[in-house]
Amino acid sequence: QVQLVESGGGLVQAGGSLRLSCAASGRTLSTYSVGWFRQAPGKEREFIAYISWRGGSPYYEDSVKGRFTISRDNAETVVSLQMSSLKPEDTAVYYCAADALYYGASWYEYDYWGQGTQVTVSS
Repeated sequence: QVQLVESGGGLVQAGGSLRLSCAASGRTLSTYSVGWFRQAPGKEREFIAYISWRGGSPYYEDSVKGRFTISRDNAETVVSLQMSSLKPEDTAVYYCAADALYYGASWYEYDYWGQGTQVTVSS
């Protein structure tokens, strides 16, 4: 079992920045692909970005390209999502997810999930 914990959410004004973190309790994330997703009230869960266990370039959903950056820390115990130029439409609960085999945009393929962290962007 992999227990994921997100942190870093909060309230920010439009144009501002937030950094979300996803940590695995008691273990490294080096052998897991990690994806970030979000879900706004009344909407389906939406893919944002992933970083593969295989290495290579991260992958982003078009609406966040150039604004969000996903990265691993040097110890590979935390995967962060740096969010800049935030917009009110970015308001949602943000989740990180991990999987030992799968990497991609399909949320239902990820085995492990965090509890989510709220991000609210005011206009």
